[in-house]
Amino acid sequence: MSKESAEHHTKAAEHHEHAARHHREAAKHYAAGSHEKGAHHAHVAHGHDLHADKHAEEAAKHHVEEHGAK
Repeated sequence: MSKESAEHHTKAAEHHEHAARHHREAAKHYAAGSHEKGAHHAHVAHGHDLHADKHAEEAAKHHVEEHGAK
């Protein structure tokens, strides 16, 4: 695995971890009836999910460039 691929996998994992924390916060706020705060955390979580997906895609591209599609 290349350094670039490894970095993208690490970034993807970090974004997934941030997203999970925001999803948990959103759940707490929604359960407490605080829909505005819940929506805020859900929106932030979604952004982290998108960033994680992008990093995972970049990691896959680096892998294919190095080893070809198999």
